[in-house]
Amino acid sequence: MTFIYVLIVLVVIIFVLGAIAPNELKSSRSINIDRPLHDVYEYLSFLKNQDEWAKWNRLDPDMEKKYTGEDGQVGFESYWNSNHKQVGEGIQIIKALEPNHRIDTKLIFLKPFKSEADAYLTCNSINSDETEVTWGFTSPMKRPMNIMMLFVNMEKQIGADFEEGLQRLKTILES
Repeated sequence: MTFIYVLIVLVVIIFVLGAIAPNELKSSRSINIDRPLHDVYEYLSFLKNQDEWAKWNRLDPDMEKKYTGEDGQVGFESYWNSNHKQVGEGIQIIKALEPNHRIDTKLIFLKPFKSEADAYLTCNSINSDETEVTWGFTSPMKRPMNIMMLFVNMEKQIGADFEEGLQRLKTILES
């Protein structure tokens, strides 16, 4: 009988924590790059360029990569598969392009766990020779997985990876 009470208490705790935990993970970071808006947007609109600046693309230089469609165009797909635990397996698809302003992509993570996220890059002109780039994403967090957000600051972890990638992007585009 004690086992049943313990089980009921655990189920109630999981239910309550799942109800109060956030149902969505959002993260974004920005950086200013000393390059004209058009140059920055043009570089960012090609997903293959992420191999040079995005942290996850650089963690495993031996990861399997496949591409479908024309890079820089809506519908282009970039598939990756890696044994590195931080990289995993997934697909990134260009969903929308707003010239000289915004690139929207869909991320479909297959491993280490299945999930989806909407990612974006925005470019805003500060002046004729400087552009602000914002990199962000939003991902739904289903119950009970959302409970881990009460104990792990995933926004801070992902944000740190965004900051590292954006700093590398700045270095590349300003050199």
